[in-house]
Amino acid sequence: MDLFDATTSTTEGLPEVDAGAPLAVRMRPRSLAEVAGQRHLLAPGSPLRRLVEPAEEGSRRAAPSSVVLWGPPGTGKTTLAYLIALTSGRRFVELSGVTSGVKDVRAVVADARRRLATGGPETVLFIDEVHRFSTTQQDALLPSVENRWVTLVAATTENPSFSVNSPLLSRSLLLTLQPLTTDDVRALLHRALTDPRGLAGAVTLAEDAEQHLLRLAGGDARKALTILEAAAGAALDAQAGQGRPEERGSESDEAPAPPADDAVPVVDLDTVERAVDVAAVRYDRAGDQHYDVTSAFIKSMRGSDVDAALHYLARMVVAGEDPRFIARRVVIAAAEEVGMADPSALQTAVAAAQAVALIGMPEARIILAEAVVHVATAPKSNASYRAIDAAIADVRAGKAGPVPVHLRDAHYSGAQKLGHGQAYRYAHDAPHAVVGQQYAPDEVDGVRYYEPSDRGYERALAERLARIRDTLRAR
Repeated sequence: MDLFDATTSTTEGLPEVDAGAPLAVRMRPRSLAEVAGQRHLLAPGSPLRRLVEPAEEGSRRAAPSSVVLWGPPGTGKTTLAYLIALTSGRRFVELSGVTSGVKDVRAVVADARRRLATGGPETVLFIDEVHRFSTTQQDALLPSVENRWVTLVAATTENPSFSVNSPLLSRSLLLTLQPLTTDDVRALLHRALTDPRGLAGAVTLAEDAEQHLLRLAGGDARKALTILEAAAGAALDAQAGQGRPEERGSESDEAPAPPADDAVPVVDLDTVERAVDVAAVRYDRAGDQHYDVTSAFIKSMRGSDVDAALHYLARMVVAGEDPRFIARRVVIAAAEEVGMADPSALQTAVAAAQAVALIGMPEARIILAEAVVHVATAPKSNASYRAIDAAIADVRAGKAGPVPVHLRDAHYSGAQKLGHGQAYRYAHDAPHAVVGQQYAPDEVDGVRYYEPSDRGYERALAERLARIRDTLRAR
C-alpha cells in the first residue's frame, strides 16, 4: 500500500502526491520502516505501532485511541498521522489550529458520525498545531473523543501540559517525539537522493555540502529536504545552462555539445550556500576548528573582550555545537577566570547550564549569551584556581601530616582516652566566630594557598581575610 502513489489516493481524504509536489512531501514514509528516529515509540507492541499497523484478521486488538503527538518541527508528527489513517483504511481529515474553528470541528465530527451510522469507514481527524486552539475549540473535541466518533491525532510543538486542556489530554495518549539525530537526517538525505520518489540519482551531494546542510537543518527533516531540493535544483539549472552561449560568455555561433548523459551534477558546498543564502561556518566539531574556536572563546572571556566572546559563541551556535557543551565551558570559565572577584558569575553560569538543558535551542542561545556577557565583563581572579592547585601539589608531595588532635572526631567510644577533641575551641563562642587555634597539619601550618586579588569582591575579601589570619595566629 503506497500512500504517495502519483495518481491514486489509497485512503479517502489523504492528499494525492504527484511528481510536482515538494520533495519533503514526496519523501514522506510509506511504512513504519521508513520513519526516521522515534525508536522509543515504534518498538513491537508499543501503543503507536498498534495504532499504525493494521490488525490481523480475527484480532481482538483494542480500538484505536486518540493521541497527542508532542515534538519539535520536522520530527514526523504529520507523517505518523498519515500512517495511522493509511494502514487502517480509515478516512483522513486534516484541520489546522491556525485556520480552523469550532464550526469546522463540528462539521467534521457530524460527518464522521453519519458515516459510522451508515457503515462507512472510521475517521482520523488530524489537527496540526492543536495548541493554537482556544479552550472552547478544544472542548468541542471532547464528545467525539469520548465516544470514539473520530480517532483524534493532535500535533503540537508546545508542552501539552500547558497548551492542551486537561480533559482532552486525559482522554488521549500522549506520545513525545524526540528530535532527530544527525544520523537520522543524513539517512533521509541519502534516501531522497536515490529514491525514485525523490531525486532518483539526478544529483550527488558532496561531503562538505552534506555537513553544512545537516547543520542548517538542526534535526528538522522537512527543513533538510527543502534545502536539498533547492540546492539540487540550482545544480541542475547550472548544468543545463552550460550549453547556452549567453551563459558561457561565448561568441561562437556553433552550438556547444550538451553535457554527457552520465555527467551527474554535484551539489557542492558553494551550491548549498547560494541556494539558501547562508554561508557555511568553517567549524568541524571533530577537528581543529572545534578546538581553535573553543580556545578562542575561553580566552576572550578571560581577556574581558565580550564582543569577541559573543562572536565565537555565535560561530559555535550557527555550526550546531551542542549548547550543553558551550554551557559547561562557561561554567568552568566562571570558576576559573572570575572566581571570587565576582561569585555571582558562577551562579549565573550554573543557572544558564540548567536552563539550556531545560529549554534547548534556539532559545538557549539567549541564555548562553547572558552568561557569556556576565563572565566576560566581570572582574577577574584566578586566585581560587591557583590555591587548589597549590594545595594539591603539596598533598602529592607528601605534605599531608596527621590531623591535629583537638580537631579529630571525638564521638566514638574511646576517643576521649586518646585525647581527641580536647582543647578544641568552638568558633561560634568567639567574637566574629573566629578563634585562634591550629587547623592545618604541622607540615603545612602557616602556608598560604589562597591570595586574593585586588579586583572586584576580592578586594574587600582580602582585608577581611588578613584580619582572620591575624586572629588565627594569635594562639
